[in-house]
Amino acid sequence: MATTLFGGRAEAASSIQFGRIQYDSPGSDTGSNASLNAEWVVLKNVGSRAVSLRGWTVRDAQRHVYTFGTFTLNSGASVTLHTGTGTNSSTHRYWGSRAYIWNNSGDTATLKTASGTTADTCAWTSTGSGYKNC
Repeated sequence: MATTLFGGRAEAASSIQFGRIQYDSPGSDTGSNASLNAEWVVLKNVGSRAVSLRGWTVRDAQRHVYTFGTFTLNSGASVTLHTGTGTNSSTHRYWGSRAYIWNNSGDTATLKTASGTTADTCAWTSTGSGYKNC
């Protein structure tokens, strides 16, 4: 597995990574569940093996935290984590928030393993196009 430099030290690069973050829900921010679910994060498994995400977390800079329950992401697969509520499936998960998570003017998404190790981060500093390819 490749290594990446984090904070001055080398660590094994995670096979689970952020793909794209839609941090600005298209259209007006109405606060409806449909608008909340149009704000999302894609996680992808770029490795050669399925990975259990049980206990893994996605968080923002303001410490909003989503924790995965029993869920496995297959090799080459991706899952979209929506901000609002919905029915979880193998390709879509729902944070269950009644408020927007990601700040349009800048934020940092952090993915942590069940043991608390940072697996990936993705940051933006301005609204721009409303999404970030990580």
